[in-house]
Amino acid sequence: MPAHIAGTLHATPAPVWLPYPEDVNALLPSLWSDNVTKSDSGVLTVAGHTVTDLAERYGTPTLVMDVADFTARAENYVSAYSAAFSADKGLAGVDVFYAGKAFLCTAVARWVHEAGLGLDTCSLGEMMVARAAGVPGERVGLHGNNKSVAELEYALDYGVGRIFVDSLDEISLLESIAAAKGTVAPVMLRVTVGVEAHTHDFIATAHEDQKFGLSVSAGTAARAAGAVANSSHLRFDGLHSHIGSQIFDISGFQVAAARVLALRAEIMAEHGVDLPDVDLGGGFGIRYTSQDTPIPVAEMAQELAEVVAKECRGLGTNVPRISIEPGRAIVSPSMFTLYRVGTVKDVDTDNGLRTYVAVDGGMSDNIRTALYDADYSCTLANRNSSSEPAIVRVVGKHCESGDIIVRDEYMGSDVSSGDLVAVPSTGAYCRSLANNYNHLPKPGVLAVTTDKVEWIVTPEDYSQMLRSDPGMNV
Repeated sequence: MPAHIAGTLHATPAPVWLPYPEDVNALLPSLWSDNVTKSDSGVLTVAGHTVTDLAERYGTPTLVMDVADFTARAENYVSAYSAAFSADKGLAGVDVFYAGKAFLCTAVARWVHEAGLGLDTCSLGEMMVARAAGVPGERVGLHGNNKSVAELEYALDYGVGRIFVDSLDEISLLESIAAAKGTVAPVMLRVTVGVEAHTHDFIATAHEDQKFGLSVSAGTAARAAGAVANSSHLRFDGLHSHIGSQIFDISGFQVAAARVLALRAEIMAEHGVDLPDVDLGGGFGIRYTSQDTPIPVAEMAQELAEVVAKECRGLGTNVPRISIEPGRAIVSPSMFTLYRVGTVKDVDTDNGLRTYVAVDGGMSDNIRTALYDADYSCTLANRNSSSEPAIVRVVGKHCESGDIIVRDEYMGSDVSSGDLVAVPSTGAYCRSLANNYNHLPKPGVLAVTTDKVEWIVTPEDYSQMLRSDPGMNV
């Protein structure tokens, strides 16, 4: 059994970054939304509503959104970046686009629009949600590496403000569709600039060996620029770069910005065009556990503004209007998932005892741990524990050994069947990637304010889930 600072009785299979808690019932505020607290009896509350009441009224598993926290984070991005890129600093302004792929429904689309953000979409379905929410087309962008004819036609009919072209094939397809409609499509080229984000391979998107973008080093971006610049049905608005997700190192963004601006200068000089916009993407890291150290929003904004100003001076070009695309950084900290414990199992390991806590959800509502090796935290949410802290592994109910939600966390060793467990920072990609593995219905999303609790995504029931099976009489 390994040595432990608190003595051999505390030795457990804990990762080195996970500190032994002084108070196992206490919340680490930076992992939770602003309006989440615990009562003296240990009951988690959000905007004054107890999770015990929410679980009784609405069931579990359920994703719970702190609406005031969400809107405050969205507004903070707009204000921080607007200040950093203001005209009085010699810059040309900024647009903040919420990356809808993180989590999107009509309520969220409406809230981000009201907060002054645009909305990035990746499919026909996401554009339909944006339109239904009343988001003007010019405030919407369309991403995607394999856009269909239907998606491009809908985008042009909707009047989206930017279509991020991802391949040479797409240029030809979009040009023909725009010509048939007698219109001009607004185009930004998504380019890969060879910056390796220090993150999981599946969410690092600016190195060359992956599906997104037009390579700068291979000359594909230059060929695409020529094709768009010479088209009478495509309007060349600028360049886009996205280097990955969950990034904590500011240098990657700085290098990527410098390379995109250099490419912009080359294109403008060669083709005699002005590219008024440069989109630097998103990927800003957040805090899932105590080991994560995100860059403050205002600091990142200031650093990027300085890079843009410096590079444009050196290149002798005008300064473009900048865009950024936060999604996770806005919605993830604003939401937690509430589960009910079913079974608890103690397992001896080579490094000590681990407690497996099985809950009523799993990889059907949060596949990120299995997909990306992601780490999460959690807390006992319905009461205080007076027992010794123990390392728990929160797992789901699916028929997969990799069905893990929280790999390692301290909880009171008396956690038992019927308890509630809350997992913070589940707003991004959890409901978006939800699935029906083992025929479990997808959970709903509750929006909570001080005076209202309502579904913004209703929980799926069995009749909805099974309706696509012709053999089911539902």
